[in-house]
Amino acid sequence: MTLVRPELIVFDLDGTLVDSAPDLAYSLDTLLAELGRAPAGVERVRGWIGNGVAMLVKRGLTFEMWPEGEPEGFAEALPRFMAIYADNLCERSKLYPGVLEGIRALKAEGYKLACLTNKHSDFTEPLLEKLGVAQELDYIGCGNQFEKHKPHPEPLLKTAERFGVRPEHCLMVGDSENDVEAARAAGYAIVCLPYGYRRCADAQDLKADALIDSIADLPGLLVKQAA
Repeated sequence: MTLVRPELIVFDLDGTLVDSAPDLAYSLDTLLAELGRAPAGVERVRGWIGNGVAMLVKRGLTFEMWPEGEPEGFAEALPRFMAIYADNLCERSKLYPGVLEGIRALKAEGYKLACLTNKHSDFTEPLLEKLGVAQELDYIGCGNQFEKHKPHPEPLLKTAERFGVRPEHCLMVGDSENDVEAARAAGYAIVCLPYGYRRCADAQDLKADALIDSIADLPGLLVKQAA
């Protein structure tokens, strides 16, 4: 897909704007310790992020990527995890280098900007506010606001509709297989970053329309593509 000037740019959150794995891992490991279980550790948790809090807790309870049904103790563990994480949203999480610089440059150039995440709004909005990004965005869409979650295209399609923009005039910026799958299904262009929480070893394997080292590089990429 050719990257023409998009009418809307949609960013993923975890692994794209914010390295949230340290706080998610801390919260999950605190829960597991309370249950008398071994910790998952931050590196394992990085590979578990992207399918919402409920799935993260299921993975922590089973150490399986795609656990079937509800593990024993899940109903009690989920609200406890959410309480722990609510107290640790931004203790260790940080913006990736170039995020604020890139978003502000795009905003100054008149782009409409949104963030779409499977994370609950109770966590997403406070996190983005604390990191100074919320006020730079035109819309923040969270997992509890949609019936389907990424990689299903519904959040992307409904966000394009919200802005009155055709999907083929939208760009997704992400870091993982989920983001690429969602973008392709919705008809968005997709740009990926080499960091984040993908499962494949090499970002080239994501087969995005373009790779950039930092969101600060996105304005220049869009200018180059439009030339």
